[in-house]
Order: sequence, then structure tokens, then C-alpha cells
Amino acid sequence: MADPNASPGPKPKVARLIEKYDLEGVGADLEQRWTRAENRESLRSLADSFNERLVRTALAEVGIDTIAEDVSRVYALLAGEAGSRGERTQLERRLEREGVDVETLTDEFVSYGAVRSYLTGYRDVTPPSSDDETGGDRENVARTIEGLRQRALSVTESKLERLRETDRLEVGPHRVLADVQVLCERCGKQYDVADLLESGACDCFGDGSGE
Repeated sequence: MADPNASPGPKPKVARLIEKYDLEGVGADLEQRWTRAENRESLRSLADSFNERLVRTALAEVGIDTIAEDVSRVYALLAGEAGSRGERTQLERRLEREGVDVETLTDEFVSYGAVRSYLTGYRDVTPPSSDDETGGDRENVARTIEGLRQRALSVTESKLERLRETDRLEVGPHRVLADVQVLCERCGKQYDVADLLESGACDCFGDGSGE
């Protein structure tokens, strides 16, 4: 592994947060869980785990008992992955009364892409190569889809900017997002296509209920 301190340019978001919250050993843990030969975790799983650690740290800093508090549930609500909008609002108000800067905390949540950038670009690691042909095919497909996604982002940003410059579109500060999702109609779960290709199976098969 390359020395992270020797990496040129600004530190990626994950590295900055590890330093900010003094999360010693987290980088090595993410690397190990992504590169191990068996039971390797997806980037999305690692991102969720990292974000839960941020929540745990933020709660602990204001004296909230993180043993009694369901940190996973708190994160799921703040991230909009569970509960209703009302439940999230109620939680946010409670945390703010306790001294948590909820807006800053949620802005610091990282995506799976940020974790990938940190591991591959900052720690200079890659997941184990698949020995089987199918795994290699999945990697090729993932690269193709990612290239198309980046192309879609670039074209969209360019077209929007051209419309703004010619006064045919009015829009404030914005970001263009392009995610490719796969919805399994059997298990009812939705997956980011990169995560699905990386894992090689959805929950229908991962829990032994499939073939």
C-alpha cells in the first residue's frame, strides 16, 4: 500500500473525515474489508458503515449514550433510507436540542463513490481480481456502465450550461446526478448497478433462497 501521507493533491473526503474525527484504524479496516478474498463487502456497505461511525462519533461528542441509542436506525433515518419524513424531522429536532449539528453531519455522509476514490486513489488498493471468467465480465460491464454514466453527466452539464448562457434556462446553484439502479422484482430491493455487479448476486441468492 502506498503511503497515504505521500499522496499528491487535496485529500479525498473520506481521508479528511478520518483525520477530522480522529478515526484511527478506519482506513485500514475499510481496505481489509474490501480486499479480503472471502466475504468481501461492497462499497455501499462500507459507505453505510463509515457513515454510521460518523453518527456514533457525533452523538458521543455531545454526550448522547451511543450504547442505548440505535445508531443504525439514527443513520437510516437521517439518510432517508428508513422511516417517514415526519420521523426524520422529529429525530433531527431532538438531536439539535441535544447539540448535534445535523446539517453538517448529513453533509459529511459519504457515498460509495467517495469510498472507492479513497481506497483506489488515496490508499492505492484494488479488490482481489476474480479468477473466474464471469467475474471478469462483470468488471468489464461495470467499467462500461461507469463510462456511460460519466458521459451522460458531462453531456447534461454541458447542455444545461449552454441553455443558461443563452438565457433559455434559469436555474440556481445545482449538481447533476446520474445513478443507474436495478430493481429486483423478486426480493423487491433496489441496487446501485455497480454494487450489484461487484457482489455478483442480489439478496434473492445471497441468502440461499435462490439457485
